[in-house]
Amino acid sequence: MATVEIYTSPFCGYCHRAKALLTRKGVAFTEFDVMSDANKRKEMTERSNGGRTVPQIFINGRHVGGSDDIHALDAQGQLDPLLAQA
Repeated sequence: MATVEIYTSPFCGYCHRAKALLTRKGVAFTEFDVMSDANKRKEMTERSNGGRTVPQIFINGRHVGGSDDIHALDAQGQLDPLLAQA
């Protein structure tokens, strides 16, 4: 199973939507709250090449984007293969 990391904030509807998709797929993920940790926000921005909005999602260290992006990958049948990679 892939390593999934997601940078979020508590009141973000898009974050909840992305986490719900991952949960429905039975995927464990590591969540970083950028509101409570300024260092994590800086880390997120650097890792995502300037992405400042949440969520920012990484699968096996690869930046895949935000909630709309992960849902688009799912709709195109590309998310499951990414999540299956070790």
